[in-house]
Amino acid sequence: MLTPRAVAALLAVAALLAGCGDPTKKERAAQPVAARVNGEAITVPQIDLVLQQQPGLRPPQTDAAARVVLERLIHQQLAVQRAAELKLERDPRVQLQLDAARREVLARAYAEHVGAAAAKPTDDEIRRYHDEHPWLFAQRRIYQLQEFAVEARPDQLDALRAQLEATRQTGEFVEWLRANGYRFVATQAVRPAEQLPPAVAKAIAALDDGQALFSVAPGGVQIVVRAGSREQPLDFDAARPAIEQRMLAERRRALVRDDLLAQRQKARVEYVGAFAASPPPAVDPAASDVLPEASAPAR
Repeated sequence: MLTPRAVAALLAVAALLAGCGDPTKKERAAQPVAARVNGEAITVPQIDLVLQQQPGLRPPQTDAAARVVLERLIHQQLAVQRAAELKLERDPRVQLQLDAARREVLARAYAEHVGAAAAKPTDDEIRRYHDEHPWLFAQRRIYQLQEFAVEARPDQLDALRAQLEATRQTGEFVEWLRANGYRFVATQAVRPAEQLPPAVAKAIAALDDGQALFSVAPGGVQIVVRAGSREQPLDFDAARPAIEQRMLAERRRALVRDDLLAQRQKARVEYVGAFAASPPPAVDPAASDVLPEASAPAR
């Protein structure tokens, strides 16, 4: 059964998708209706759209989950109707958010369309990927990580790096940051290697427990400490489905990246105002924080 938090998150996705456009009246009239709220229909496809965002939902749970989703869509529809009465769509902040939602949905649809051309890897390619990435499979580990996002000026980076290398315990490093007035956010997580970005997973695998990665980030540095780890290897048969999905995802991202770079070369991009004096740094056009992660297209 979906938790209330999970349903709320799925409804948020549905709301974003709704911002991309509405079916014509003729198309909506042909859709099966689940409920009406002050005469406005909530359709079965709307419910299905939310349920599709929960891939782990098992068939016996679907009926009960659909009823929960419907009730929440009714509440959402009441909120939308009241917002319309209050003319909240005229609020500049709401207009920006609606535009951002529409742009995100269209960008995801674009990524799915372009990425759908990615070729399924062959058996030999899957085996080769397994052998070339031992830190993800044959030597896979579960890591206890401590992550620090530290605000710092360029002239402070050397001091930060030196202090990190000289500190034996992260607690000492935290006290040093506080004593020297640094602003930072610290988090802890337990993550298997495959849940880390590929470059980070490889770099973390090369460290010993207690060592850290130090990387310059916008506005400061990002520090990841490998606080501990335990071995949990995956043999080829167990890893095969994950490898195939990972290879497909990488190929889809590569197709999207190449297409966006080609579009960028043809486009006329003009920086204005303060951005003209100091243009933004180059970024990977297929990165998840630039382009929403596309779901796997149906095959």
